[in-house]
Amino acid sequence: MSWGLSGLDTGIVLIYLAGILVIGTTFSRYVKTSGDFLLAGRALPFWAIGMSIVVSDIGATDFIAVAGGTYRYGLAQANFDWLGSMPALLIAAFLIVPFYWRSGVYTVPEFLGRRYGNGVRTFLALAWGVILVLNLGIMIHATALLMRTVLGWDPQLSIWITTAIVGIYTISGGLAAVVMTDVLQLIIMFVGGAALVARALYEVGGLAALRDGVLNQGAQYADHFSLYLPHDTTTPFPWTGIVLGLGIVLSIAYYTGNQTIVQRALGARSEWDAKAGVLLAGFLKLFIPLLVALPGLAAILIVPDLQNADEAVPSLIAQLLPPGLRGLMFAAFLAALMSSVDSNLNSAATLWSRDLLGRLRRRLGRAELGTAAELRFGRILSAVLLLAAAFIAPEIEQRFSNIYNAIQTVFSLIQGPTLAVLLLGILWRGANRYGGAAGLVSGVGLCLLLNSPAMDGLFPSEEPFLFVAWWSFVFTLAVTWIVSRLTPPEPPERLRGLVWGEVRNDEAVQAALRSRIARLQDEAATR
Repeated sequence: MSWGLSGLDTGIVLIYLAGILVIGTTFSRYVKTSGDFLLAGRALPFWAIGMSIVVSDIGATDFIAVAGGTYRYGLAQANFDWLGSMPALLIAAFLIVPFYWRSGVYTVPEFLGRRYGNGVRTFLALAWGVILVLNLGIMIHATALLMRTVLGWDPQLSIWITTAIVGIYTISGGLAAVVMTDVLQLIIMFVGGAALVARALYEVGGLAALRDGVLNQGAQYADHFSLYLPHDTTTPFPWTGIVLGLGIVLSIAYYTGNQTIVQRALGARSEWDAKAGVLLAGFLKLFIPLLVALPGLAAILIVPDLQNADEAVPSLIAQLLPPGLRGLMFAAFLAALMSSVDSNLNSAATLWSRDLLGRLRRRLGRAELGTAAELRFGRILSAVLLLAAAFIAPEIEQRFSNIYNAIQTVFSLIQGPTLAVLLLGILWRGANRYGGAAGLVSGVGLCLLLNSPAMDGLFPSEEPFLFVAWWSFVFTLAVTWIVSRLTPPEPPERLRGLVWGEVRNDEAVQAALRSRIARLQDEAATR
């Protein structure tokens, strides 16, 4: 199934791609150091941070995959943007992000390494480094799926076109290029998404007709307008999993422990900008389900009986939109997908360069890289990781029922344990390096076990990532607490600036933080 674009559509898409390349490569002139490349010189304003967080998150996980999930499972899918976003972003803005920004770190593993030691930092960086590369491959695959459905292009050709375009501006301009192209991509996505929603609702006769039409399709659609499904549902979204696995674990872990999201706040020009950017992202995320879930439901009536649910919205683009709007919507989808690709690439490169290969080089006694060499190393590493993800992308479709479940399954392998050690580390001074290491390693081990064929049938869903996230979180909390209680506590000087109560009550720490904040703001003001 494929449809070509008109000359007008093609022109709009080419203008978008050229604009992205121009904006992205323009920022290469400001990239002089690895700090400029990885954290945009810590000079990002709040509005750019908030918009970038949204488009870094949506992309394949919303415009194609959430719509596909809604086509297959119903509105329960929308919880990932309602229950799974705003509460977690509030916690991130007021509890976690200030700790990160004040510490001056580049990565989440670097922060946890200060709290629990280098063993935790290395293990977490390696796990997240691999996961981000896998997720990068999933995003590239989603772009290829869109191009195959709308343009009829060969998937391999689409993969390498995406790889080339994203690689050019991300590798040249770093985080600043990624964030500023994200701003343009957010505007395009919202305009294009609203156009598709309006056209789809007009086609089916409005919201009431949409609801009646879907429910009249048969018993398999009886729960499509229910936000919470029974615990024994065979879909991936039972209410117990949504509340416990998503609301308490996956959502908070995603917005506080995922390097792709956190990195935007770490590049803020002030602590206020970091907090405000996260809160702006929460506000904008409230509109995402309206843009993606409604077309997914409308597709049940307009293009019924699709073999691949992820083709629902790409099919609507080709079937409903006239020339011009079709090109705009296609550009919006490319924007959504490419923003996720570039964000994952930049964050994966940061983890590998700062927490893994850079530290390995120092342990081997090699001389520190100079400014130019360190920047060159970061760019070469970005290219290598992007190529690795491009080779992974063709394998995605054969292993998962849809893109969204692929992403959530990959993230569920680490997010529960990461959140457990992060929260205990910040909120409880009794957590120590032995407890953190034992909890993190055993928690990830439990995730792998629960996802293994040996555990088939343990949970009602065939893809139980929500339950895996919940039980790995609880298990990691328990192991970290028990081991920390049985082993020597950390010396007080190691906890300075890292534990909530200690930070608030220690005048020396407060003075040091004020000095560090002033230094970071001065550095940002000079750029």
